[in-house]
Amino acid sequence: MTRFSGRAVIVTGGASGIGEATAARFASEGALITVADMNEPNNLPQGALFVRTDVTDEAQVVAMVEQTVAERGKLDCIVNNAGIGAAMPTSILPLESWEKIFAVNSTGVFIGCKAAIPHLEATRGCIVNVASISGLGGDYLMSAYNASKGAVVNFTRALAMECAEMGIRVNAVCPGVIETPLAAGALDRAEDRDHWMELVPLHRAGQPGDIAGAIAFLASDDASYVTGHNLVVDGGITAHTGQPNFIRRQAVRSSSGN
Repeated sequence: MTRFSGRAVIVTGGASGIGEATAARFASEGALITVADMNEPNNLPQGALFVRTDVTDEAQVVAMVEQTVAERGKLDCIVNNAGIGAAMPTSILPLESWEKIFAVNSTGVFIGCKAAIPHLEATRGCIVNVASISGLGGDYLMSAYNASKGAVVNFTRALAMECAEMGIRVNAVCPGVIETPLAAGALDRAEDRDHWMELVPLHRAGQPGDIAGAIAFLASDDASYVTGHNLVVDGGITAHTGQPNFIRRQAVRSSSGN
């Protein structure tokens, strides 16, 4: 498939996890990739440009976007993927931790969009932000992460309205639990993984490629009438009301004779 043939695409946080898979997916479909990350990727797609970038530093982001446009001649899409996480009770969460999470997860998305919009207007391009199902609901001990991703969800909606008249589409993906370094602490132990998978109707963790495919769809012409949308890709977690699977429990009791 070459649906992105010749299109210039920036992926922030593209050195690992969802970003790495996304850069590879776009490259496999013909895109000219810029990977923007603090760390140099181990697997840079052939022909891709790597620009070491701190997404919280506006000057660095602007320079990265300008370098991309200078080398590619244009910009068709930016995927604002860079993000960090933390789990800690709010009562003891240091202010600097809260600010760092927002700087990367929320402000970094804003800076990337701001720098890209003038160039995307010229190509009638698109933006895809990486939010989270944690931006759609609350999690235990993750208030800063929840709030920062919630900001991305609503920023995406507002920016889509703002950019529509420029011909720029703006969407986001909301991943559930995905096999990435960010989720390693929650999935490394077998008992923890089993607990997670009980909560996922598809009974598996998502793979970075699952999210890359959703991002590629939102960036493609197949989504030409989609804007302001937060696409949930979570194996069914958020489809659940939260009530227990009592039918399964009844079946277990019946089989055990209790």
